[in-house]
Amino acid sequence: MTSSATEAWRLDASALVEQYRQGASDPVAIVDLCLARIARIDPSLNAFVCLSPTARDEAAASAARWRSGAPIGPLDGVPIAVKDNLVVKGMPATFGSRLYASTIAARDELPIRRLRDAGAIVIGKTNTPEFAVEGYTSNDLFGVTRNPWAPALTPGGSSGGSVAAVAAGLVPVAIGTDGGGSSRRPAAYTGLVGVKPGIGHVPRADGLPQVLLDFEVVGTFTRSARDAALLDSVLAGPDRADPASRCPPDAPAADRPLRILLVERIDANPCAPEILTALHAAADAFAALGHRVTCTELPFDSAGLAAIWSSIAEIGLARLLAVEPDFADKVNPKYVAMARRGADWSASDLLGILETVAALRRQVSQGFADFDLILMPACAAMPWAADTPFPDRIDGHTVGPRGHAVYTGWVNAAGLPAIALPCPVPSGTLPIGVQLIGDRGAEPTLLALAAAYEERCPWDDRWPDIAAS
Repeated sequence: MTSSATEAWRLDASALVEQYRQGASDPVAIVDLCLARIARIDPSLNAFVCLSPTARDEAAASAARWRSGAPIGPLDGVPIAVKDNLVVKGMPATFGSRLYASTIAARDELPIRRLRDAGAIVIGKTNTPEFAVEGYTSNDLFGVTRNPWAPALTPGGSSGGSVAAVAAGLVPVAIGTDGGGSSRRPAAYTGLVGVKPGIGHVPRADGLPQVLLDFEVVGTFTRSARDAALLDSVLAGPDRADPASRCPPDAPAADRPLRILLVERIDANPCAPEILTALHAAADAFAALGHRVTCTELPFDSAGLAAIWSSIAEIGLARLLAVEPDFADKVNPKYVAMARRGADWSASDLLGILETVAALRRQVSQGFADFDLILMPACAAMPWAADTPFPDRIDGHTVGPRGHAVYTGWVNAAGLPAIALPCPVPSGTLPIGVQLIGDRGAEPTLLALAAAYEERCPWDDRWPDIAAS
């Protein structure tokens, strides 16, 4: 990796911090570089919806700390992008909706506070579909976000703005959320490491309403496994504001051969052939690292969850419809219709949904007694047109709105951690990602295994053409 000022955008956060420590660069120069690249490149991508008015002042304060040898934390001076459904003090938190377009946050939510306490500089907010309930990234307020590897195509969603920002080298790292695959699928489409922690691993408080029960967690997007571990060290850990964060379970050690189940398909759902080819290349890499990889079917029944998935988002939106007087006037009619359908569901229906989720969690908990990790595709389809909500065909088969997302939602419902990692793919092709899924508390195992996999199958020299423009 080069350390020249103009090429510093290639550095990951860990390398940037080392540059600061050595006095080879400083946060003001890096923030200025990021802002210049955003101004030049982002009009073609639409990753950012707003920039921080205080980023340069924060960078100057960080630079002074480094000069005095007193950084406040492991991310001091690192620019970070934040998905626009997370709350950052002094900035909008629109949720991709005109409903919240005029709202300026009066506080940081808990994960943002942890990042700031570690010295990170929020450089801006990134685009998300309205209420973060789509697998692509577009909304009436800010428009369409595009994939840096192929701007005519989507970067996925709902964290499309965050992955586009990191993949194009506009910022070294970003955070977003994952309620049904929104960290893993976008990471897979853009060649990044995308971490979806288990429920409670990254505590949450003081944020926007959650639409997808407790499925939604704060995830990270990085270009390296070491940056994923670095961000996890800052974001994770118990907090009394989030009771789910206070009981971390045991996890298998990563320094022994692990039992990995390789799952190609879920039920009869189709998957693009190139994704399956890449999946097996990744599986071969894990086997070469000494782990026991067994090809099998998913040992859990996810069909019951699939049958109720749409109703979960509808009920969540119905709650917003009930408490926000301007909802019907300011929200896209598609989501108003979803909310009204959700309002027709009864308390008994909701209890049935919760029982289905609880049954899945019990089944998954028992299943992980027999294996350590599951390896499967992060997505069933390759990226599609950027302004289209979902692909309607995969490998010649007609699919519905969640056809591309069949591999991810069950992980959220089960409350499990997962990590998306780039596959070995031929040069000149679009990125393809796989996901590793672990038992509750397996985040350290996933991060350690990701580092070993990255050493065997490096990806840090792969950039989209637009990044060097």
